[in-house]
Amino acid sequence: MAEETNIILANRTDAQGTIEIVPEVLEVILGIAAVSVDGVYQMRGSLTSSINEWFGRANHGKGVALTVDGERLTADVYVYLDYGVAVPKVALAMQETLREQLLFMTDLTLDEVNVHVVGVVPEKTAKIDPDDLFKDDDNETEEDDA
Repeated sequence: MAEETNIILANRTDAQGTIEIVPEVLEVILGIAAVSVDGVYQMRGSLTSSINEWFGRANHGKGVALTVDGERLTADVYVYLDYGVAVPKVALAMQETLREQLLFMTDLTLDEVNVHVVGVVPEKTAKIDPDDLFKDDDNETEEDDA
């Protein structure tokens, strides 16, 4: 039964056999391509993918849902964007990048790329210097003594 879910590349006449691709492989390709777009902070994951990341296993297909309906391929991409980016511009760039990467790598075309913006992540705060942890506390005690 698992063979029925595989995508067969039928455009190959010079091949000695068939070429089948599991849809999860396409999700990984699309996930990596989506993260590479400027303005994308990260992909939305599930509890399972978060736990796997704690154990050091990256799930590059997280945040991507691929639907195969006969010859039609539809991708739903769930992303968090950086604060301050133009959402339509990033979404259009993402749609174009995903279509190109899938075409270049598998010779398959996406009929639809639906971008779902799940959230916006604010700017990162400055990193804390471990050598200077109590700098502000020292200044306050000196002012209190005066």
